[in-house]
Amino acid sequence: MARTEVLPAESRRPGRSETAAALSLAARMPRLILEARRVTASLAHGLHGRRRAGPGESFWQFRPFVTGEAAGRIDWRRSGRDDRLYVREREWETPHAVWLWIDRSASMAFRSDLAETPKIERAFVLGLALADTLVEAGERVGLLGLKQPTASRRVAEGFAQTFAARERDLDDDLPPATPIGRLDEAVIVSDFLSPLPELRRRVEAISSRGARGHLVMIVDPVEETFPFGGQAVLEEPEAGLRLRIGDAASWGASYRRRMAAHRGAIAELARARGWSVTIHHTDKPATQPALRVLTLVAGAPGTGGA
Repeated sequence: MARTEVLPAESRRPGRSETAAALSLAARMPRLILEARRVTASLAHGLHGRRRAGPGESFWQFRPFVTGEAAGRIDWRRSGRDDRLYVREREWETPHAVWLWIDRSASMAFRSDLAETPKIERAFVLGLALADTLVEAGERVGLLGLKQPTASRRVAEGFAQTFAARERDLDDDLPPATPIGRLDEAVIVSDFLSPLPELRRRVEAISSRGARGHLVMIVDPVEETFPFGGQAVLEEPEAGLRLRIGDAASWGASYRRRMAAHRGAIAELARARGWSVTIHHTDKPATQPALRVLTLVAGAPGTGGA
């Protein structure tokens, strides 16, 4: 039977080892893949040098007029060639911002002996590596609700220091309901073992101005398979609840069905907002989800999928 543990609260404050691991991971990223995505994305709202609508001199594209916009934005010459109204958009060359949030609540301190690392350590390594790689690519990265976007090459160290100094955030299992800019993106790293209605409210608030986002779900293998039998004690580390059961194996099928339903609801929530979902198991390398998220950030709006 798999053994499990919940690390103390101190483990949810990143120290030197987590920061060093994140920087090492970022350095090992296949830079050629990122560069290739950057070149491809220059034609479709990619990562570096992203072309998108905004204040600027160069013509970018025509798009259909949306009810409620100022009539002065209509390009009447282009509209006269069709039976629709069109708006002329100009190119905006300013880098956009990527907002990162990492769940540091008690459930993230869980680890089984089937995993390489506790969920919180993997979340720190993954989040800091993403921040470092995105800054390397010319983006600005901020911590949602904690730190304004920065392009500093020491972004990983700065974020780790911010996390270490914010003890009062250790009980927050969901990001703040803070709207971000329409052209910005959010990367939320969590186990998402939270009530779905509250998660929906937070995601809708963050994306209320039209921003894209990416949910990165950190999963311990035990949380997915529930490989227990005989007597067991189930603990809820955030509320301090304990439940003793006599036959854990009989709970397995029901547990897996409920977990699948919960994930399906999260995927549907993300799809409805145009967000993506990436599931990462802590018995797998962190490079896999990192490359997927980087690819999604580099992709054109609407290309991400659960």
